[in-house]
Amino acid sequence: MIKSFNELRNAAKKYGPKTIAVAVAEDEYVLKAVDYAYKSGLIRAILVGNKAAILCVAKDINMDIEKFEIIDLSDKVEACKKAVELVQTKKASLLMKGLVDTSVLMKSVLNKESGLMSGNLLSHVGALRVDGYDKLFILSDTAVNIMPTLEEKVKIINNAVKIAHSLGNIMPKVAIVCAVEKPTNKMPSTLDAVELTKMNELGEIKGCIVGGPFALDNAISIEAAKRKGIQHSVAGNADILILPNIEAGNVLSKSMEHFAKAEKAGIVVGAAAPIVLTSRASSDESKFNSIALAVLTSN
Repeated sequence: MIKSFNELRNAAKKYGPKTIAVAVAEDEYVLKAVDYAYKSGLIRAILVGNKAAILCVAKDINMDIEKFEIIDLSDKVEACKKAVELVQTKKASLLMKGLVDTSVLMKSVLNKESGLMSGNLLSHVGALRVDGYDKLFILSDTAVNIMPTLEEKVKIINNAVKIAHSLGNIMPKVAIVCAVEKPTNKMPSTLDAVELTKMNELGEIKGCIVGGPFALDNAISIEAAKRKGIQHSVAGNADILILPNIEAGNVLSKSMEHFAKAEKAGIVVGAAAPIVLTSRASSDESKFNSIALAVLTSN
């Protein structure tokens, strides 16, 4: 099982290079990540965006831009449409968000005629590594589904489990995270957690072990679970954390990155191709990790 980003990057090399289309590529961290990934043998890249700005950034970071194709489109909406088109027409295998709002890129992805819809629910899957936890763990959904229904949470779990399987975890432990660990009508997410656990026990959610509701502490800390008398195979040892809504997911993900200095990767799955999607404020290392995760899971 892959337990570090170094192992992840090495595993992804077996499947490269893949061609990635970068939407609005004129960003220092994006271009650094693309350059690292190219030099690591993970990707080839088509850079879509303002060519003059791309060349300027490349010069500032001493990047050999001649290695990459550039499609000159200054309008961010048009750049996103073009990058999506490159993936849809199989000229690229992966899509990457550059210096653009997630909503702008996703509008092109979700276009019924020219987008990348596959019939599956799209969800964001984040993989993180933090000191004190001896493995990569997965967060979902932190960027796409605002207030998922029970049915959507099933699909979010399935998407996250597929990523865990790609990382070599054949039976990941899935914690349905809420504010409390006891079901209450005042918090509908806790009732969803009970139902999701039952669905897993009945074999309706496969390839994983689901438990919940858990508060965050007793999902990831064996000691916290013991102190609260929680006995479940997922308690204190979760591989996947399913969050109740986008606000909880987004805050947890960014707090892990900026306060805890966690290593991080993030992709959107469920589309016709993996989408590398991190915050514009995320580091070049985080974006590089995300490219590696996309390459690995594209297989």
